[in-house]
Amino acid sequence: MARLRRLGQEAAILFAGLLLSAPLIQSQDDQSGFEVLDFIDPFIGTANGGHSFAGATLPFGMVKAVADTEGENQGGFAYDTTKVTGFSHTHDSGTGGCNWTSSDRAVAWRRDSPKARPGYFSISLENGVDAEMTVTNHSALYRFSFPGAVNPSPVVLVDIIDLPQSRNSGTASVNPETGRLTGSGNFNPSFGLGTYNAYFCADFRGGELRDTGTWTNRTAAVGETTVSVVADSSHPAGHFSAGAFAHFNSVNSGVLTVRVGFSWLSVEQACSNAEREQPDFDFDGTADAAEFAWRNKIEPIAVNADGVSSDLQTVFWSGVYRTMISPQDYTGENPLWDSDEPYYDSFYW
Repeated sequence: MARLRRLGQEAAILFAGLLLSAPLIQSQDDQSGFEVLDFIDPFIGTANGGHSFAGATLPFGMVKAVADTEGENQGGFAYDTTKVTGFSHTHDSGTGGCNWTSSDRAVAWRRDSPKARPGYFSISLENGVDAEMTVTNHSALYRFSFPGAVNPSPVVLVDIIDLPQSRNSGTASVNPETGRLTGSGNFNPSFGLGTYNAYFCADFRGGELRDTGTWTNRTAAVGETTVSVVADSSHPAGHFSAGAFAHFNSVNSGVLTVRVGFSWLSVEQACSNAEREQPDFDFDGTADAAEFAWRNKIEPIAVNADGVSSDLQTVFWSGVYRTMISPQDYTGENPLWDSDEPYYDSFYW
């Protein structure tokens, strides 16, 4: 894995509703063999500056995991690109990994490999890494496999940076006993004034830890546990990158699973979110639960599709799906007040 990146901006990390004025004639359950999720194409709008989010999320989910590409990438993944620079977990839709720095570690992705379905995203890289990702509301689960590799020894690093490279400051730490990566950053918003803080907590399963450390630009410091960065005139954000890493001796059965908790409040809450929502690192179970949540959310909507082409149905159901990506469920995650009351928002960070 090239990187666990994107602490917050593309942020995401409008309460959207749908009113159909036409009669609801036929429920999807009445249509023999009909599976509504088969008619949702998350890749629509991911090329030519569309900035649509193609990755894994829940209905109105706070965490949105996807591969980040070079180029016009405000949605994280853009189909008209050639290289992946990492994987991150907070994006918005429609906003306008070892080598260390973003430009050095960019790896070409296989053109026939991306797959996306509500709650799931996968992509294969030309360096032999297959990446899959799914989510709960406050955490992402990544499954990295290395087909054909003999004794893979991956390095997982976190880069304290955002897609528009707006970081003002940040800190990353690594636990040398477990490899847990934690940290936070302060970033500028996409629009408006002020700044915001984002916090993460990454844990691993399936790999034998070899060593850990921190890195700054192209220099790694094995054994160091914490790094802090501040952008200044000598080190502008676009040319100054840093973070922490975990290096693995081997990977059990060729699969490394990475769980990333996220919070707008604290590192402790980011860890707690991940531990509570994904205690078992169960990728298939998490993906199934996410798919169930989407099917359940869309189920009340029904149309008569007699005589309607599959292409038009895909456009329709993909549009329905998009209405439920934002706003995000920030319940219990608002840094401005302490409340468990339901709270949905989209700062468009």
